[in-house]
Amino acid sequence: MNRLFVAYKPSGIGSNLFLSKLKRKYQTKKAGFSGTLDPFAKGVLLIGLGSHTKLFRFLNKAPKTYRATLWLGAKSDSLDIEMIEDVEILKEYSLEDIERVIKSLEGELEYEPPIFSAKQINGRRAYDLAREGKEFTLNKIHSNIFETKLIHYCHPFVTFEATVSEGTYIRSLGLIIANKLGVKYGSLSALERLREGQFRYNDEKFLDIKKSLNIPQNNYLGNSENLKFGRVLAIEDLENKNDGQYWLDNGENISIISVEDNQIKYELGRINIC
Repeated sequence: MNRLFVAYKPSGIGSNLFLSKLKRKYQTKKAGFSGTLDPFAKGVLLIGLGSHTKLFRFLNKAPKTYRATLWLGAKSDSLDIEMIEDVEILKEYSLEDIERVIKSLEGELEYEPPIFSAKQINGRRAYDLAREGKEFTLNKIHSNIFETKLIHYCHPFVTFEATVSEGTYIRSLGLIIANKLGVKYGSLSALERLREGQFRYNDEKFLDIKKSLNIPQNNYLGNSENLKFGRVLAIEDLENKNDGQYWLDNGENISIISVEDNQIKYELGRINIC
């Protein structure tokens, strides 16, 4: 089975274990997901079955929107509720102050990722080193924060939404909000991914691949047999000859090609979409 759909991962289960359940449900051995979610997080997880796992890098998966609840004053090395060590009792803040700080995140942001992250240090995951008590330094990363908004404030919990570029750590955003309020510690008590680019949860309905790609369509004007059998394509047979990546419609299949210096290269050949 070759399919692409949006699943909804519940909290309390890892992305890989959740994928195993989906494999059994759809009776397939080959499946994958794009954009892992932490076990405590829930929400949208883009799933590919069969050969459609190859399509992830060509999909319109950004920006991403998250809803998070920040627990002000909660100390946790993982920046979430899995490792709460202490909780500081704080005064309440005005809604105006909360909204101002959340809005101040918008734009390009430079920050440190959580030490409990999948970043690699000399071939090892940062979260493994952190669990072993090893000291290390992570390079700062840059994210684009396109939109933020306050959803609810019930002291000491602040629920907010953020639409961000790929690779953004929402746990770090929570800590930045706490710090800007003058609070040393802050950890997420809940995290939900609402969408990945154009993709939202829709009862696992199979997606229309042609409407999901983030690259333009091109037209092949030569002998259709060449495309059908994956033969070498000539640049003069393309309607659009400009450099870039394109998808070609083969009827029941699509092919993805790249054009560079008047040369055509197959990125993916004959992906079945029916």
